[in-house]
Order: sequence, then structure tokens, then C-alpha cells
Amino acid sequence: MDEVLLRTLTPAVTGVLVRRGADFAAAEDAVQDALVEAVRVWPDDPPCDPKGWLVTVAWRRFLDAARSDASRRHREARVEHEPAPGPVQEGDDTLRLYFLCAHPSLTPASAVALTLRAVGGLTTRQIAQAYLVPEATMAQRISRAKRTVAGVRFDRPGDVATVLRVLYLVFNEGYSGDVDLAAEAIRLTRRLAAAIDHPEAAGLLALMLLHHARRPARTGPGGRLVPLAEQDRGRWDTRLIAEGVGVLQTALARDRLGEFQAQAAIAALHADARTAAETDWVQIVEWYDELVRLTGSPVARLNRAVAVGEADGPRAGLAALAGLDPALPRHAAVAAYLHERDGDPVTAARLYAEAARAAPSLPECEHLTRQAARLNARLRG
Repeated sequence: MDEVLLRTLTPAVTGVLVRRGADFAAAEDAVQDALVEAVRVWPDDPPCDPKGWLVTVAWRRFLDAARSDASRRHREARVEHEPAPGPVQEGDDTLRLYFLCAHPSLTPASAVALTLRAVGGLTTRQIAQAYLVPEATMAQRISRAKRTVAGVRFDRPGDVATVLRVLYLVFNEGYSGDVDLAAEAIRLTRRLAAAIDHPEAAGLLALMLLHHARRPARTGPGGRLVPLAEQDRGRWDTRLIAEGVGVLQTALARDRLGEFQAQAAIAALHADARTAAETDWVQIVEWYDELVRLTGSPVARLNRAVAVGEADGPRAGLAALAGLDPALPRHAAVAAYLHERDGDPVTAARLYAEAARAAPSLPECEHLTRQAARLNARLRG
């Protein structure tokens, strides 16, 4: 363990946390926690970016502490201002605000961006990452949306599809980003599914529950990414899986298939497999065919190529990948995986390194870097 490196990085990491909004004392405490974690983890698993690793872990520690303190103060305030017994009106207007920001005068993309910024509390950078566009582009989009709705009366709420898209993006940001919004997205989607008769609202709720059930197994020590095939399935939340499957089955029985139901069906098939080897890839390919038919999404086509590679072999997966734009996010990572399975470690190692350079998060970068290093070590040996 390089203690000199840790002492050198400490002021810089503390400064990053302060610039993100942490007060100095809280930032120092979070950095100290991260240093303790580094001493424990780094000897066996040194990161490719020590400063980035420390910033990520320290920021998580700060957010955990801030949430804990906020919850404590909220509980104390509720006790102090306990209202008299009796019926009360529902006081949570968050879901209504989502609908109002999805205003008909906005395009769906602008409505989602504005809602994420104004109601969801995400930063412009986080929204840009969710949309896979430059931050400057997203800033302009949000500014235009604000100008569009300036002075407009919010008496015509937006449509369900836009609100579902907002909730989906909020969940994804909470699932993988710096701000934990996944539980809030699930709560709001529960409210929406209970309030309206819409199978896609139920489909989205099922999708969130099934993904959230796997969350405890997605990361290892120090935030290390654990791929689906390597996850400890004993850590998956079976209660959430059962609930998600039940919600999905009810939605599918109505025979009004939508993209969220199709995605939830894929997640359910993964959840149903006791081991990675028992995954029903043939059915998963069929559901991806439905998803591509419904959306035409290049991301769905990319994921379908992986499923085809598992169901019919890596050559078939590479053939499915051939028609997609190589600039598509995670295209290089998928190509690397399929080339490795096809017995071409040289190409796979090069593509893993390329994918690591373009990775949207530090854990993903480190995972892909380890994959490239593993293959290069085998080639040298």
C-alpha cells in the first residue's frame, strides 16, 4: 500500500467533495472512510485510477452520511410537530408535478430533461449521461424547455408515456449513478400503477422491481462491478422478484404489450435461472425480437446481439452485431465479449481496452480494464 500516494491525494479528493457541495468537515470524514477502505482493498485489487476511486468511494460515504442525518432530523421534526389525530389529505404532490412538467407544449425529450432537472433533482451532467449526449447539448435543451414553458399555464398535464420515460430514467440514474433515486422512482411508479389503468405502468414497475432485486449483488468490495453471470444469486431479493413477476404476469394477461413489459419479461427470465448456465437464452432472444419490433432501439439491438451469441453461438452474435453502428455506447464491450468467446483473444483484448476508455463510469472502466489485462497476460504467457 502506497501511503505516500494516499497522503498526497487526500487534499485533492477533499477538495472535489467540497466543490460538489459537501461542507469541509463532512468531506474530511468521508475521505477518511475512503482511505480506510483503500487500505483494505487496494493491496489485492489496485485501481487503475486511484484518485477517481477515492472520489467515488468518499462521495458515496458522504451521501450515506447526509441521508442518514437528514432522516434523523426528519424523524425528530415529525415527533416535535406531530399533528392531532384524524383524517388528513394526501400531501405528496410529486407525481402530479411529473405530469405537469410533461407539458404538451414540450417535445417528449425536452419534457423528460426538464422534469429530471426540476423535479427529479438531477444535475445537467447526470441527465446528459442518461441521454448519452454531451453536457452542453443537454444544457441547451433544458434552457429551451424552460423558455418554452415560461408563462404557460400548467392546466394540461402531459401524457403517461412521457411520465413513464421520466421515471425510467430516474430509476436508471439511481441504479448506477452518484445519486440514489432508485427507491424514489419505484415509490412513484407504484403510485402511478395504482392510480391509472395502464399496462405499461405495471410493466415499468415490474422492470424496476426485477432490476432492483439484483442490486445487492451488482457490486463487490470498493464498488467493483460484478457482471450478471458472476453475481451471487443468493444475494438477490427473492421477495422483490416474486412481486415483479406477479405484476408482470398481470400486465401481460391484458395482451397490450409495450416496451417496458418486454424488458421486464427479459429481466424475469434472468431472475428465473438458478445459475447463469440455466438461462433460457432462446426465449430472451424472442423477447428482444419483440422489443426491437416495438422500439427499433439500437440499444435493444445491441443487447439482442449478446443474447443471440449466447443462444446460437458467438459467430451468430457477431453477425447480429455487424449491422450496428460501432459508435453505439458499449458496442466495443459487446464485440470484445463475443470475440473472446469466438476464440480471438487478441481482438478481444484490444476491444476491451477501447471500451474501457469510453466507459461512462469508473467501476465499468475498471472492470473492462481488468478484462483486457487478463487476456493480455494470457497472451504473454
